[in-house]
Amino acid sequence: MITRGHFPFTTQSLWETKNEVLTVFLFFIGMILVGIASLGRMWCSLYIAGYKDDKLVVQGPYSICRNPLYFFSMIGTLGIGFATETLTFPILFILMFALYYPFVIKSEEKRLKQLFGASFEQYTQSVPAFFPKFSNFSEPKDYLVKPSVYRKHIFSALWFVWIVGVLELIEGLREIGLFPSFWSIF
Repeated sequence: MITRGHFPFTTQSLWETKNEVLTVFLFFIGMILVGIASLGRMWCSLYIAGYKDDKLVVQGPYSICRNPLYFFSMIGTLGIGFATETLTFPILFILMFALYYPFVIKSEEKRLKQLFGASFEQYTQSVPAFFPKFSNFSEPKDYLVKPSVYRKHIFSALWFVWIVGVLELIEGLREIGLFPSFWSIF
C-alpha cells in the first residue's frame, strides 16, 4: 500500500485513510495561512527593512500591533502544521510557539525601550503587543523603502512556502516508496 508521509519523515496522517476530504481541507487551510503569513511578513518588512534600530516604526502593520512579524510567523507556523494534514502538528507547533515567543517579545521590547525610551512607552499604551487591533490602523501617504534591504527580507518572508514545498517533496518521495511510515497520527 502506498502511504503519504508528513513531517517528521516517519509519520503519516490517519485522516488520510479515514477522511480524505478532511486532509484536503487541512492542507487548503494550511496553504491559506502560509500565504497570509508570507504576505504579512513582506508587508512588515516593507516598513521595517533598513529602519529597525534607526527609528521607531509605528505605521502600517506596526500601527495595529507591536510585533506583527511574530504575529504573522505564528500564522505561518499554524499553516505549516495544517499542511501536514494532521491536527497533532498544528497543536504541537502552536504550543511550542506560545512557550517560546513571549520571551522573544519581552526581550525585543526591552531593547526597543532602551533605544526609544518615552516614545516606545507611549506606543505601548495604545498598540497591543501581539494580537492586532485593526481600529488602530494608519499608514503614511508616502514611505521611503530601501529596496536592497527589502529584497533580502522578502526571502525570509517566504520560508513558510519553502517548508510546505519540502513537505510535499517528502510526500512524493514516500509515494514512490523512498520513506517508510512508522506511525500514524491525527
